[in-house]
Amino acid sequence: MIRCDGVSKSYGRLAAVSEVTLEVATGTVCAILGPNGAGKSTLVKILTGLLAPSKGFGNVCGLAISDVGLKRIVGILPESLALFNELTVGEHLELTGAVYGLPRDEVYRRADQLLRVLHLEHGRKTLIHECSYGMKKKTALAMALLPNPRALFLDEPFEGVDPVTAETIRLILRASAERGITVLLTSHILSLVDRVADKVVMMNHGQVVLDKKTSELPNTLENLYFDLIERAPAEDLGWLGWPA
Repeated sequence: MIRCDGVSKSYGRLAAVSEVTLEVATGTVCAILGPNGAGKSTLVKILTGLLAPSKGFGNVCGLAISDVGLKRIVGILPESLALFNELTVGEHLELTGAVYGLPRDEVYRRADQLLRVLHLEHGRKTLIHECSYGMKKKTALAMALLPNPRALFLDEPFEGVDPVTAETIRLILRASAERGITVLLTSHILSLVDRVADKVVMMNHGQVVLDKKTSELPNTLENLYFDLIERAPAEDLGWLGWPA
């Protein structure tokens, strides 16, 4: 379970996250939606212990977000991806296994499966600085999954990957939740959120404006987003176009 109560984070007069309270049950996929600057990534950093809140508290799977042991039980796909340019894709997974103290044979077994499932086998020996953005994203995701975490925190897992990979990730997350892993993700891709999430939280200006189970949403996710966050501008660019 992931919980936070009254969590806020301010930078001077700017409130990046303001009085956020939410709960994600064990084995649930929760999607946090909102525009750029809404506070989604900041909240994820707070809940994973990467950023201290200005006030409020939270816990993940029974550990306080300030507990140094938290990083041992969570898998994180950060906004920055946090990869090393001079290591290969495979070396990143080997390093992850070593950090978590996994037996070498088990690391190789899990890495082989993850690389195969994510279509990264061909890139195992490719240096990260030679990888496409999609390959980097998949490498960071594989690192988050490899230690078999109790909770997954994924910042935009579907961004920058091809449709087949996006569907593969969706299936992995659904299977993970069914096996007791709690998943918290951020995304801008509403069509995929509809198909992966059990619970939707919408944020705007650092505050939660919607917190509901997907099955209880009173309208389509797209319509709710436009109603609660913002509608696309309807101004006509009359100068754009050529006569037939």
